[in-house]
Amino acid sequence: MAIEIYVSTDIEADGPIPGPHSMLSIASAAYTADKQLIATFTANLETLPGATGHPVTMNWWSQQPEAWAACRVDQKPPAEVMESYHAWLLALPGKPIFVGYPAAYDFMFVYWYLMNFVGNSPFKHSALDIRSYTMAFLKKNYKESGKENLPAEWLENQPLKHVALDDAIQQGKLFCNLLQANLQG
Repeated sequence: MAIEIYVSTDIEADGPIPGPHSMLSIASAAYTADKQLIATFTANLETLPGATGHPVTMNWWSQQPEAWAACRVDQKPPAEVMESYHAWLLALPGKPIFVGYPAAYDFMFVYWYLMNFVGNSPFKHSALDIRSYTMAFLKKNYKESGKENLPAEWLENQPLKHVALDDAIQQGKLFCNLLQANLQG
């Protein structure tokens, strides 16, 4: 049985759903269960032909100029990025498990882009949501399971920057800290 590699993934996009809107940036940080960072992947993508930024999302981006600038540097065609990402996932030394916060949003874009540009997802149809995992572990409701209510040592005092690779690394550390607390408890 292959070891599980937890692929903490964060994306930045210009709208709420893929297709009409584009994924602007993708980043993943691959961790073993004991919090060893074994590999990272990051890329900025060109926007999809015919897609446009959603007004609400673009208003939010206007308030995040540094993060916006970071996700628009060195843009590559989506097909090229997703083929490279797919190959990166397959080269990991174990079974890739998608981990996100929130997984529903990030996974939706990653899965759509993988299926659209590569025709396959090494994650299959599955994603692990950190907040849902937190709810179950802490035995608390959704509202009480947000980052603001977590032990500081799980967060390691790293602020969310809305730069995909930084956020993927931060979320991966959070997940591994939570996983270890759960496995040891």
